[in-house]
Amino acid sequence: MIVIVDYGVGNIGSILNMLRKARVKAVVSGAAADLAAADKLILPGVGHFSHGMAKLAASGLIPVLNEQVVARAKPVLGICLGMQMMTRGSDESDMPGLAWIDAYTHRFPASPLRVPHMGWNQVAPSSNAALFEHGASEAERYYFVHSYYVRTASAADTASRCVYGVDFAAAFEVGNIFGVQFHPEKSHHFGMGLLRRFASL
Repeated sequence: MIVIVDYGVGNIGSILNMLRKARVKAVVSGAAADLAAADKLILPGVGHFSHGMAKLAASGLIPVLNEQVVARAKPVLGICLGMQMMTRGSDESDMPGLAWIDAYTHRFPASPLRVPHMGWNQVAPSSNAALFEHGASEAERYYFVHSYYVRTASAADTASRCVYGVDFAAAFEVGNIFGVQFHPEKSHHFGMGLLRRFASL
């Protein structure tokens, strides 16, 4: 069973609906016991880094998440802000992140491009990325809405790349820890396929 972590931030209903369409069993919960009993976890999030980390801290779930993800190596998928919160920190805030991965969240530099980066964009998965389809007949495209992007310390941790003025990590993968900057719940069949692959890990 997948548990979508409910800490008061994120498109939880949309994620649950997409999982149901994908015929994946999932529930929403902010109870520590449910997170401990889950097979896999999804950490959603939209909005400001400080707000997300403050809400997660106030929920009291950080210790149980650290236990399940770091100590027990339970598969976890961070979506958008949820992905950014897994990094060491962000240009958006003085608050530290969860630091589950050696990566940092940066603001897009000034350029003629509009920020936030909003809309569909193509991604380039690495050859061994578990969440992406390999040998597909069409390029994978996902829906993005973000003003900050993740850069991993090691290129090997970047599971998929995207370019929007700068080259950034559209997804990362380190052992049991997965993050996607885009919104699979808004990405039609591409997003449905990605969530199915996460469920089948």
